[in-house]
Amino acid sequence: MHQAKHPGTPHVDIERQRHTVDNKTGDLHTLADTSTHTTDGSANSSLQHAIPPTTVLLKGRLARWNEKIEGLAGLEARGITRVPPDKKHAGGIRQYLQMIALWFSINLTSANIITGLLGRLLFSLGWKDAVCIAIFATGLAACGVSYISTFGPASGNRTMILGRYFMGYWPSKIACILNIILQIGWGIIGCIIAGQMFSAINGKGLTIALGCVIAALLIGCIATFGIAYVHVVERYAWIPQLLAILVLIGKSAPYYNTSASFAGEPGTLTASRCSFFALIFASVVGFSAVSADFYVYYPTATPKYITFSMTWTGIWVATILCNIVGIAIATGVDSKPSWASAYTISSGALLLECYAGLGGFGSFCLIILALTSVTNNGPCTYAAALTTQVLGRYAKAVPRWVWCVFITLIELICSVAGRNHLYRIFENFLPIMSYWVVPWVTIVVEEHLIFHKLRGVPFDWTAWEDKGRLPIGAAALVAWLVGWAGAIIGMSQVWYTGPVALRVGGYGGDVGAWLAIAFAGSVFPPLRYWELKVVGR
Repeated sequence: MHQAKHPGTPHVDIERQRHTVDNKTGDLHTLADTSTHTTDGSANSSLQHAIPPTTVLLKGRLARWNEKIEGLAGLEARGITRVPPDKKHAGGIRQYLQMIALWFSINLTSANIITGLLGRLLFSLGWKDAVCIAIFATGLAACGVSYISTFGPASGNRTMILGRYFMGYWPSKIACILNIILQIGWGIIGCIIAGQMFSAINGKGLTIALGCVIAALLIGCIATFGIAYVHVVERYAWIPQLLAILVLIGKSAPYYNTSASFAGEPGTLTASRCSFFALIFASVVGFSAVSADFYVYYPTATPKYITFSMTWTGIWVATILCNIVGIAIATGVDSKPSWASAYTISSGALLLECYAGLGGFGSFCLIILALTSVTNNGPCTYAAALTTQVLGRYAKAVPRWVWCVFITLIELICSVAGRNHLYRIFENFLPIMSYWVVPWVTIVVEEHLIFHKLRGVPFDWTAWEDKGRLPIGAAALVAWLVGWAGAIIGMSQVWYTGPVALRVGGYGGDVGAWLAIAFAGSVFPPLRYWELKVVGR
């Protein structure tokens, strides 16, 4: 196997040993990682992995086709198999800056501009309220994403594989299923946003549905080729994205109304603040379920504080910039009739109207904003495919690129079907998805700090597929379900408002994420202590 190179280069380690074709039968075999290592990566023959036997999935012509496809230049063949220390690339300042570029590019997106729009247009918040919420909600959510990301270099394992160390082999599959739904959901939203913008530019010549198809295909291409192309695209994509957003600010700024304020009752204001905070928080915290995926080729010795700070900075700066632009544009919708009229058509039409007067250059800038949905969701679709492989040995046996193609088709079909319901998806989908992520992150933090750091017990990252050495997961599953119960009584959605949420302002404010954290965080430590005492792992 070749030495892995920087993830920003096309020729990254693609683990050609993951699949082998039997010369006699033509069958494709997926190979389990039978090497054994200690926690520092050294060989140790005394440890025996309880790894399932080799699975034969693709046969004959299909196997040979797969070999040819995986032989394409730069296509990543490695699936969820752990990246051992000797297959990682070298570290350095350039690689650390790549961390910022990755997350800055992913989050410098039109989706975050549209999320900002909702502060004023959906929750009727004033300028100061909405901006402050965007700043602090993003900063808090980015902490969870950054914390999880630090395990990528240290372990060489994908994020949902890490979930096995915190929730156990079998319970972690529930989180995998929800993560797949979350990442596909983001892909659908991204395709719809891009479709609206493409349609706004081309009028009736290009429908929203066709725009969704174009976006889905571009997202699928990045995801299918894998981590090397993800890093290359994200390293440079932020430059045109930032320029397009700066032009947007320069053209639309004269119509911003920074004196806009909330006109309702104090109780309703409190509820709206809570719900918008939950929406912004949810739009970011979902990356916690994928953030380690992009760092598995970084050196094992990469300082955790660097991984955390670089990831946090990239997310926070890009997200609040886009959120604040969206909030500012929303304040102008009230006073500028042409913006209000465009908003009734679509968010894409509104952004195009903000570029009014720039002619073809304005349309070009909107095309760049539309393509931010691709840079935002290409990595998510890539991570969703990896998560699918974590579901079991048969799912793992399906090549990663096949899952990417399959997930892309789902995003394409669903985005076309839901193209006229973007804001409903935003309002209902995002907060609900955060309800499972936040108790999961809470359990990760407590397991790591209380039961490993304080006890001086290191993780054995080579046990990633050994059910006998992974936790049972009973304590984590119960705590996670209790966290869900807290989310249910604290959620505030169009179709349901929990009893605690109803008490917020007398109107109903979303506090589900915070109750989920409190409930799961309170229950997990004693349950885990009991589990370790009784089971021993």
